[in-house]
Amino acid sequence: MKDLTKNRWKFMIIPALVVLIGIAMYVLHGGFNFDVEFMGGVRMQVNMHSEFDNKEIADLIQEKTVDTVSATVQKGSSNEIAVIKTPPVEENVKNEIFNALKEKYSLTDEDLISQSSASASFGMETQRKALLYTLLAIICILVYIAIRFEWRSAVMAVVGLVINVLIMAAVYAVSNIPLNTTFIAAMLTVIGYSINNTIVIFDRIRENQKTRKKNETISEMVNRSVFETMGRTINSTITTLITILLIYILGVSTIKDFALPLIVGILAGAYTSIFIASTFWAAWRESDMKAKAAAAQERKASKKK
Repeated sequence: MKDLTKNRWKFMIIPALVVLIGIAMYVLHGGFNFDVEFMGGVRMQVNMHSEFDNKEIADLIQEKTVDTVSATVQKGSSNEIAVIKTPPVEENVKNEIFNALKEKYSLTDEDLISQSSASASFGMETQRKALLYTLLAIICILVYIAIRFEWRSAVMAVVGLVINVLIMAAVYAVSNIPLNTTFIAAMLTVIGYSINNTIVIFDRIRENQKTRKKNETISEMVNRSVFETMGRTINSTITTLITILLIYILGVSTIKDFALPLIVGILAGAYTSIFIASTFWAAWRESDMKAKAAAAQERKASKKK
């Protein structure tokens, strides 16, 4: 049986690499691709019918609008789809922007795929609520696991959740998917799914801890518990992924923006539940037991003196 606890730091390499790649792409892209739901402003998707230059479109918008609107232009689901974001503007300015594109690139009204807008205050409020609800969910999970198991289990479960969230954020940074309320929905879904896998493993650890033999170490008991539940974790993950993969393959672009990070998040959740949360818990528990044993020996030695 492979000693998972002994190799726990090796299992951290993959999540660390993914997060580092995410950080690099975050810097390269100049931050996350925040949607108007989070930042406020106007977001247009326009079918340009051919590849285009982002700066050229941004300069055109600034030149042709009365208020010289500063726009951010990115490529959408394909190289022919322009995603244009501007600060909050009046309805007539929106028309000016699209009319300028129509004239320059010979577009029609049907080429305006979508258009949405939100005030800056609404975007800030959405960000605040998203952060609040996510923290609230993590705190509730922390309290629940601490009551059902112990505080070490709760801490390690939350560490696994934080790694999952960072990996999902890295996916958004790499793929440049718009960061909006869909991200919150995907993140909360993954948090709920991955914590379920973690609870199953910790529940088996608790059961095996009651029947643990004297010559069996904590690491050996945890390894046994993980392998006993691994089949269940892998099977439930695969069956869930089959459905989400079909949604990703057959769905429209907005559904794909939800499905892709969900796929990565569910894989990350299974990985952290099996290889990180339980193995680092075992190392922590053994360290505490050794410290208590050493302290007891010191007390005995001091009494003899």
